[in-house]
Amino acid sequence: MQKIILLFLFILVSFTWGTTWLAMKIVLETIPPIFATGLRFLLTSPLLILIALFTKKDLFFPEGKRFFQFIISVFYFAVPFTLMLYGGHYLNSGISSIIFANMPVFVLVLSSYILKKKFYLLQNIGSLISISSLVYLLIENIYNLNFLKIKGILALVSAMIIHALVYTQCKKQLLNVSVITFNALPSFFSGIILIIISFFVENPKINDFSLISFTAVIYLSIFAGIFGILSYFYLQKNVSLFHASIVFLIFPFISIGLESYFYSYNISNQELMIMMFTLLGILLTLIPKQYFKKINCLN
Repeated sequence: MQKIILLFLFILVSFTWGTTWLAMKIVLETIPPIFATGLRFLLTSPLLILIALFTKKDLFFPEGKRFFQFIISVFYFAVPFTLMLYGGHYLNSGISSIIFANMPVFVLVLSSYILKKKFYLLQNIGSLISISSLVYLLIENIYNLNFLKIKGILALVSAMIIHALVYTQCKKQLLNVSVITFNALPSFFSGIILIIISFFVENPKINDFSLISFTAVIYLSIFAGIFGILSYFYLQKNVSLFHASIVFLIFPFISIGLESYFYSYNISNQELMIMMFTLLGILLTLIPKQYFKKINCLN
């Protein structure tokens, strides 16, 4: 029964992350990105706070970590998620998901510098392949003077780096809090901050919001923001990190398939090549060293 539950959660997380990018596109049809991200977190936070109270989880971080809780609100939630929405507006869902699938690679690279963790040879090769694919994607669009795609790529890569940096800092500070505590109040604070900024910067006109865009925000906040996160953390606790991280190799295919179905988008051969090299690099980065103990090329 346990295996069935874990398989179901794996499928749920893959589907959730794969549909996120399509939902973001639908949101941006009528709702500006800063307001949409703020609204997403304001809808997410009350349920997380209720879950925290019901399960008797702390809402605040331990003494001495409260300021870091505010840092997480801004730099783990508000800034990167807004950049994700902004960047996804200029790119197709497949490329957006492929870029963000590199998250484990950037976490690994930053961990090597911040936490002094050592790479082994295949991780070096994998990270080099993944990052080179992103650089190639950026250079190719610079060469073609595709400034909108350049903005989208830079926004998503920036979001990923900021996200990975804060995640690595959490590890460095030995931040041992529950996933509910980590998400509840930071979601609320980031939502408030973004809504206030939006009224000054974007001047959102609520009457212009379409029902389908608002529904997509609800989907991102409740389904992706709560069930997706909780399911992934449950997976991490009950299976190896490698097996849980395979989600990063699966959800881009779901994203591409959905965009092809709903928007009749056909991925180009060049994009397919970038996708394959990127996923290969991610796979090599994720595979644990013990899987290759008998391979002489490892350190």
